[in-house]
Amino acid sequence: MQYIAIGMRLLIGVVFLASAVSKIMGRRAFGDFTTSLGGMRIMPPSLWRPAAILVIASEFAVCGLLAFPGPFTALAGFLLAAGLLAVFTVAVATAVHRGVRAPCRCFGGAASPLGPRQITRNLILVLCAVVGAVTAPMTGPLAPAGTAVAVFGGLVWGGLAVVSDEILDLFHPIDKAPGLARDSR
Repeated sequence: MQYIAIGMRLLIGVVFLASAVSKIMGRRAFGDFTTSLGGMRIMPPSLWRPAAILVIASEFAVCGLLAFPGPFTALAGFLLAAGLLAVFTVAVATAVHRGVRAPCRCFGGAASPLGPRQITRNLILVLCAVVGAVTAPMTGPLAPAGTAVAVFGGLVWGGLAVVSDEILDLFHPIDKAPGLARDSR
C-alpha cells in the first residue's frame, strides 16, 4: 500500500505543479486564467482575481504538502487535493450545464472547451487523491525496486493527466478539432 501512496503523491503532485506553474508563467498566463474564471460564469467579476490567486496558492500548497516526507503531511495534501478537485469538478459541471464552451485553462492555454472530459479527468483525480489519503498513513520498509516503479508510474500517469486534453484532441476529426475553423467551401 505504501507504493500506491508514493505513486499517488507523484501523480497528484505533478498534476497540481503543472497546473499552478502554467497559470503563473507570465502576466498573460495569469490574466488568461483569471479571465477564464469569468468566462465560466460562476462568480461575479469582483471575485475573479482573488479566486485565481486562491486557486494557484492552494495548488502550490498541495505540492508542498505532498513533497514533505511523513504520512500526515501527505494526508493533508491528499485531502486538500481531493477538496480542490471536487470544487473544480462542480465548477466545470455547472459551467457546462449552463452551456459555457470557454477554453479549459486548467494547464495553461489549452484550446479544448470545457466539457465532459474535464469533469471525467477531475473525478478520476479525486479518486486518486482519496486512494492516496487512505494509503498515506501506512508505514513500513520499502524495497528500492518497488519504490522506483511507484515513482515512475506516478510521474507517467501524472504527465498523462496533464496532457489528456491534447491526447484526446488527436482523436477528433480535423474539421472538429478545438481551435480550428471549418472550411466554408
